[in-house]
Amino acid sequence: MRGRVSSRRSDDVIGLLDIGTSKVACVIVAVPQWRAAVGLNEVAVRVLGAGVCPSRGVKSGTVFAFQEAEHAVREAVAQAERSARTSVESVLLAVGCGRLRSATFTAETSVEGRVVEAADIERLMAAAHQHAERDGRALLHLNCISYRLDGTGGIGHPLGLAGSKLGADLHAVTADDAPLRNMMHVVERAYLAAVGLVPAPYASALAATTGEERQRGVLCLDIGAGTTSLAAFAQGHLLSCEVVPIGGQHATFDLAQALSAPVYEAERIKTHHVSLAGAAGDDRESIAYALADEETGTASRTTKGEVRAIVRERMVRLFGEVASRLERSQAARYAKRVVLTGGASQQAGLVDLAVDLFARPVRVAQIEPMDGVLASFANAAFSTPAGLVQVALDPSAGMHWERHGPRTAGYLRRMGQWLSESF
Repeated sequence: MRGRVSSRRSDDVIGLLDIGTSKVACVIVAVPQWRAAVGLNEVAVRVLGAGVCPSRGVKSGTVFAFQEAEHAVREAVAQAERSARTSVESVLLAVGCGRLRSATFTAETSVEGRVVEAADIERLMAAAHQHAERDGRALLHLNCISYRLDGTGGIGHPLGLAGSKLGADLHAVTADDAPLRNMMHVVERAYLAAVGLVPAPYASALAATTGEERQRGVLCLDIGAGTTSLAAFAQGHLLSCEVVPIGGQHATFDLAQALSAPVYEAERIKTHHVSLAGAAGDDRESIAYALADEETGTASRTTKGEVRAIVRERMVRLFGEVASRLERSQAARYAKRVVLTGGASQQAGLVDLAVDLFARPVRVAQIEPMDGVLASFANAAFSTPAGLVQVALDPSAGMHWERHGPRTAGYLRRMGQWLSESF
């Protein structure tokens, strides 16, 4: 079957772009146009190449210097283009800025005929879009948890069913408009068109968690350098999605300030000498480090216990903020386990600390390697680009598609059609 299809297939080349606090990553993929016909489980996005470089001009996921951020994006995209031996004009953009906010609500409309038709569903979703984008918020993601017909809930696909009142239980992810526009402006300055906007926590969670975990209930925490994103799922549906402006870099800064050490020395100590597990028997062990603003060779000393306490305090505060937001979203009771991902999730003993604080099973994500991409991408620090690959394969995943000029119109037309058919 695959051989017969391959002779007539054609692909769209698109970039997957993640602009973070510590790095910018770009993956270029060829998306099969024919995947809707043969079924998503039977095809795969072809990864053509990837690039990564240090991020500049971005703090806690938010752009503060256009030119610096633009140069970083250009560098990562250029690397990916050289690796893929092709150029890219359109990207799916992972969004973690703009105070991401989740909301669940119900939308209703009257069924105009005797049975539910596509026009009824489209009218319902149009009303949901308007509701989600009130108060100057920009819609990034909209997923239908279930439909209801004449008060009966739990309906998966209402098309063709008889009834007079159609409703839907919906979940939306929105962002503040201004920070989002700044991020998109950076992309445009690099001569790219952001044709799709994907909440970064959602993309990361797709790569870090399994379908079974998302069905049974899971909380995914992507702990990056400047932010920590959270995404909660149950019964396969995204229920909560937020970003906390605290990441592993903040623990590094805490150490640097407390020890009067350069940031690079604080990062070295945190990475190689700190474990956040319970009581440690080596707390009195001494650590030598260079002082900041001192002549070369001037050193000081501290103990593992001291640096462990500093890093642990920051991570306890982070997990406490996550727990508070999870409770406010009312998604806490659905999270049966916790999955940690992101570069800072590799901190020794972090799983033990999370188990103590969340009282749930906790594991660190294992990111599957992508064919055509450097082996270094197969780790938790690159869960968002890996998740974007899954989003590129499934245009009905609920993200918001932007509308641009003729060069992306064909791709967007297919995306829009499949997206509308998915509701």
